[in-house]
Amino acid sequence: MKEPALNVYKKPLETCSLDPLTGSFRDGCCNTGIFDAGTHTVCAIVTEEFLEFSKSRGNDLTRDYPQYNFKGLKAGDRWCLCVSRWMEAHKAGVAPKINLKATHLKTLDYVALETLETYHTNN
Repeated sequence: MKEPALNVYKKPLETCSLDPLTGSFRDGCCNTGIFDAGTHTVCAIVTEEFLEFSKSRGNDLTRDYPQYNFKGLKAGDRWCLCVSRWMEAHKAGVAPKINLKATHLKTLDYVALETLETYHTNN
């Protein structure tokens, strides 16, 4: 039997969003594995500022991509971000708030928990 996915607190990973349906595997959770090339492990509450930043880096998350069952994001949506994009946004001062209970434990391979906690929100 497969072990349950864990969040950064080593508790069961909570759902990030079902509307829009997120996650590398479109299961609503920031699960990861060998088929998740981008390590989509950070459950973020995206902002207009972050969406503009991502677009400026070549990833327009506001655009529809029907081939990926993706309707485009708007400020306030929850979305499983690539940890590398979140870190890039953090360094640029535009990282969105995150739900740590829905952020995968694998994120700690890239970012210290103390850093993540400064962005934590319960919303």
